[in-house]
Amino acid sequence: MAAALGLTATVVLPRLALAGTTDAIQNPMRILPKRLRKGATIGLIAPGYLVKPTILDDAKKALRVMGFKPYHTNRIIGNYGYFSNTDSERAQDLNEMFANAEIDGILCARGGFGCTRILSLIDYENIKRNPKVLIGFSDVTALLNSIQKETGLIAFHGPVGSTLNDPYSMRQLRKVVMQPTDNFVIKNVELQDIALKADPEYTRYTITEGTAAGKLVGGSLTLVNALIGTPNEIDFTNALVCLEDVEEAPYRIDRMLTQLIEGKTFKKAAGIIFGVCAGCNSSTNSDSFSLKEVILDRIRPLKIPAVYGMSFGHVENNFTFPIGINAKLDTRQMTLELLERAVV
Repeated sequence: MAAALGLTATVVLPRLALAGTTDAIQNPMRILPKRLRKGATIGLIAPGYLVKPTILDDAKKALRVMGFKPYHTNRIIGNYGYFSNTDSERAQDLNEMFANAEIDGILCARGGFGCTRILSLIDYENIKRNPKVLIGFSDVTALLNSIQKETGLIAFHGPVGSTLNDPYSMRQLRKVVMQPTDNFVIKNVELQDIALKADPEYTRYTITEGTAAGKLVGGSLTLVNALIGTPNEIDFTNALVCLEDVEEAPYRIDRMLTQLIEGKTFKKAAGIIFGVCAGCNSSTNSDSFSLKEVILDRIRPLKIPAVYGMSFGHVENNFTFPIGINAKLDTRQMTLELLERAVV
């Protein structure tokens, strides 16, 4: 798999409603949730895998450090096989958190398989009536993108309860959901660990140069693929597509990217932004391509502005980006600028 020649692409930025204007807030296809403030009550849910008591305790401690009051129901305690509870109980927990007027925002305690199983059980009309900040990543990707598509509510790809205790992650979350500013520029964390700096999975590089603007979508590559062929399949047309994954061999990354490329709209994306694909550069096959070789081979021919190594995903430092908000990617600066505020 020979590395292709470097490509340069530039996308003309579309006219966007100015952040904070009436058009941005009252767009009938989009709902901005209220910003979170200190003292807000945050509902913890486990829409997928079970949550160990120690993880739940750590999540509550991290929320208190941020100035929030944690809350959860008994549905999050215990397990139903590898899930935190049955499909109906997990969906009911989510639905009730949105309906409960005492809850200001919702944080997923952890990711893990199970979110796709409850998509048909979500009360989307209830969410439209009671919009709130919803935060998570990994398998929560399915919830974030499906809820945004079905209701117009801006959702937030960011840390879960089990990963919230990182200063960078906390700071980035505050900037997006508590202290919004116009044209906020998300910058990568400065890597301090020598081992991470030398790890090819953390190496930052431009795949195809250029600038691009569009609506943010995506998250976990596995979950983005899992939505294909369902009512919640993502439309990538003119979007900035964010992708990351964890512990997937290069050939599996190859397979998933190929599936996206052969789909209806991925080749129409405005830009592609890879986070860190932790644990995805290893293979038991000595003849395996590297993760970088796979990504360059699959993405460069699309001639779409694209980068790898942004600070989000299954890594310690995880910035928050709002699903459904217009943003601008600059591949030279390796920055992502939010062109609108995501909360009111």
